[in-house]
Amino acid sequence: MLALINKAEAIVNKPQSSAGGKIKQFAVKKFVNVDKIKAQLPEFAKAIIAKVDNPDNKNKLSNLALNKFSDLQKSGYIDSNIKTIDSLSAVLFSKYQVSSHEELNNKLSGSLGPIRTETYNYSFAMLACVVVVLLLWWVLRKRVNLHAVLFVMSLLFAFILLAVGLTASMIEVDARIKSLDFVLLGEHVVFKNQVLFFQSKSILDVVRVLIKQHAADSIGVGILILVFSILFPIMKLSSTGIHLLSKRRLAENKIIKYFAFQSGKWSMADVIVIAILMTFIGLNGLMESQLQSMNIPADGLSIITTNNTALQPGFIIFICFVLYGLILSTILKFITPYDAH
Repeated sequence: MLALINKAEAIVNKPQSSAGGKIKQFAVKKFVNVDKIKAQLPEFAKAIIAKVDNPDNKNKLSNLALNKFSDLQKSGYIDSNIKTIDSLSAVLFSKYQVSSHEELNNKLSGSLGPIRTETYNYSFAMLACVVVVLLLWWVLRKRVNLHAVLFVMSLLFAFILLAVGLTASMIEVDARIKSLDFVLLGEHVVFKNQVLFFQSKSILDVVRVLIKQHAADSIGVGILILVFSILFPIMKLSSTGIHLLSKRRLAENKIIKYFAFQSGKWSMADVIVIAILMTFIGLNGLMESQLQSMNIPADGLSIITTNNTALQPGFIIFICFVLYGLILSTILKFITPYDAH
């Protein structure tokens, strides 16, 4: 109401060119006290709220809203959209053999649990294989004739860890309203499990998103991550294998030796791991704080939020790759037949 009064006052105070406009402007300024009207706004607002809260008026408003909805439905606009939604629901119901949205949600939620468990089982199985390889190194450390075979096998595991660590999801940001309950025209309206924000990204996804941006700084960061966390590890692993298995001339090549023994100080893989971990800690705390501030336990409006942000298997695998790569570099220094410096 205050905004409407200010707008009306601004229109009245505009310079008038015609004689009739000037007379109207003079009359309004002479006989209308705008400040007095503004002072009465709280009383007007209370009167309007009292009218709206009246049960008879609520029924009239409810009937008016339903009539407007019926008019829109008869026009064909709402009906066409509802048919589209219904047809999509029918396809989903048929695919998952359910008869309602609640059953569909329950079935999908139930199927996610085993998938998540299976994903972590595969991740831990990969880590177990790495531990087995390192134990083999310890058991066969004096069998010099087997060192080359063991190192090739170790490199294969390192490439697998790197590929999975780069493509698997690293962090999942999931903020949602668990329950939203409010009163509209005397009736409770309830929404359950409303997603506010969801993102699940791997390192490759982050690089792809950054490089596609138009801003130069985003592209620069994407290129840095691509070079130091993807290309450098690949070159380092390849160079360690070439150094150990090739003839002396190729093994002693400056570029090969650099990537095999000295590129670690330029690799940002370990820094990326720490950055992701710190981002998770900070983001998780921020999300928790912001969502908690949204919680409103009241009769007219009740909001309950939940934060499901979590680190994903890709983060565990990438950490394992970083540590495993450092161990392989140390092993290579001990088993190389050439100068490691």
